[in-house]
Amino acid sequence: MSFYPEKIRSLPIQKGKVDTSSKFILEANNCKVLFASYEPGTRIAPHKHDDADIHGVVIKGEIILTINGKTNKHVAGDWYHIPPGAKHATLFEQQTDEIEYWFTV
Repeated sequence: MSFYPEKIRSLPIQKGKVDTSSKFILEANNCKVLFASYEPGTRIAPHKHDDADIHGVVIKGEIILTINGKTNKHVAGDWYHIPPGAKHATLFEQQTDEIEYWFTV
């Protein structure tokens, strides 16, 4: 069950390679807003986005985020930033909900 209210869950689903998550997307000019939930143990392999400047906030749980080789843990209430072109990977050790803002560059 998703953490997000029905209105958010009625948004289009963001398709991706991670099947242990739910991601609902809201699009605006030059920005996508992603409401995501991840199950414990979910890993996202190293990758990069050359066309997005990503800012995110953890709503519940925690994210272990490695950006360009530097690893940090972000907990509920923490904001993080993934610059365009930065190689990054993510680990979710517990149920986690987050909101990401993907600004087009």
